[in-house]
Amino acid sequence: MESGSKTDKSPFRVEEQASTSAPPEPSPLWKIIVVASIAAGIQFGWALQLSLLTPYVQLLGIPHKYSSFIWLCGPISGLIVQPLVGYYSDNCTSRFGRRRPFIAGGAALVISAVILIGFAADIGRAAGDPLGKTSKPRAIAIFVVGFWILDVANNMLQGPCRALLADLSDGSSERTRTANTLFSFFMAVGNVLGYAAGSYPNLHKIFPFALTSACDAYCANLKSCFIISVVLLLVVTVLALVSVNETKYTKQNSQGGEGAKIAFFGELFGALKSLPRPMFILLVVTALNWIAWFPFILYDTDWMAREVYGGQVDDNGLYNSGVRAGALGLMLQSVVLGFMSIGVELLARHLGEVKTLWGGINFILAVGLAMTVLVTKLAAHSRRYDASGNVLPPSPGIKAGALVIFCVLGIPLAVTYSIPFALACIFASDESNGSAGHAGLSLGVLNLAIVVPQMFVSFLSGPWDAVFGGGNLPAFLVGAVAAAISGVLAITMLPSPRPDPKLIVIP
Repeated sequence: MESGSKTDKSPFRVEEQASTSAPPEPSPLWKIIVVASIAAGIQFGWALQLSLLTPYVQLLGIPHKYSSFIWLCGPISGLIVQPLVGYYSDNCTSRFGRRRPFIAGGAALVISAVILIGFAADIGRAAGDPLGKTSKPRAIAIFVVGFWILDVANNMLQGPCRALLADLSDGSSERTRTANTLFSFFMAVGNVLGYAAGSYPNLHKIFPFALTSACDAYCANLKSCFIISVVLLLVVTVLALVSVNETKYTKQNSQGGEGAKIAFFGELFGALKSLPRPMFILLVVTALNWIAWFPFILYDTDWMAREVYGGQVDDNGLYNSGVRAGALGLMLQSVVLGFMSIGVELLARHLGEVKTLWGGINFILAVGLAMTVLVTKLAAHSRRYDASGNVLPPSPGIKAGALVIFCVLGIPLAVTYSIPFALACIFASDESNGSAGHAGLSLGVLNLAIVVPQMFVSFLSGPWDAVFGGGNLPAFLVGAVAAAISGVLAITMLPSPRPDPKLIVIP
């Protein structure tokens, strides 16, 4: 992948086509904070999706066995939308800047999608759906359209936001890492707010109009949560777009002939074909990292409900109690994520190079996933039953042990949300002589190392678990092995992007 000489045709190299004006002064930290805060609005919506939408899908009448197909939208849209948006945002010549038009467009699509999702039952009823618990085909159609738009819009938002942070960092590796650390911190803030809003059963009382004949209390709570999500995203996005200006991007020499006809996919395939060695290793480490993460992300609450609580779907409520306990674990994990996102800077000073930090943290991820086996075995060994033979909730010690795993995994999650994205921008900057001009394409290529493992895990983890009896532990153990391999590769093969690759304390 790495050759002795680099050609100017590499998609990661910025050719002499950008404006030759003097490079801007490094942007003040407050601008980076304002842009990074958009992550809170984005992640608020993601948390609502993870905690509320699967039950809502079944409430509308979609069978449980088909509901998982809806979630394929995330990796599919990420596979296409993020690289596409990244490429065109790199080359956008709008007078409003390269990134801001895409951020504004993504936010507008999110708002439209949320309205469709939250009001799907009401719109379906107005279009002729019957009342009651029967299937609501019109509401389902509206929901599915809104859900796919929402995932596309979220992918459209995240890439340009991170690329704008790279632009504001002006090629500084330290400032780039700080910016992505702040983005990770605001993701944690959005997670906490989203899970808290989703767990409050009387939120719909704040919005009396949410409760209708077609939308019961659960539906009304979901609708209210998404209304709050719209307001939060609108506030942080408008604040960022108004207060942070971009310099118009211009091309001195328009590339005629065949070069002008190179489409996005040609550019993307060219980027993959001519990947510099640092980017290639980064993709491999990232892909293994996400193979480790996705089994737990997909099945964490199910693990808590089945293996820890001993519940089954449609039992006497024990399964639902386990799901709520898992949701509590996710909220605690998000709190740890928030503190750790800031603590990454200080931790890196003691550990040294960034690759050492990432590799060491991946070993923590491996141990945390492996510990699910111990907690599961202890829960099964100490299972209690009432006089009728019904399973009782686990002891406080078992529940605490499971919640500790959630909290511990918040530590590697903070690094996963920040370091790989920062390194992608830094490697792109190294390849283009200090310019962050192709950060969008770099982040789009990195996203391929995230969505492909997600699709891999989504399709194979279920059959893999079924081979060993249908529990979640086999997939978790595969994740632990992948995390350990990712840690080894990060430490031994990932190159240092700078002579001084240490993170800095946020000024």
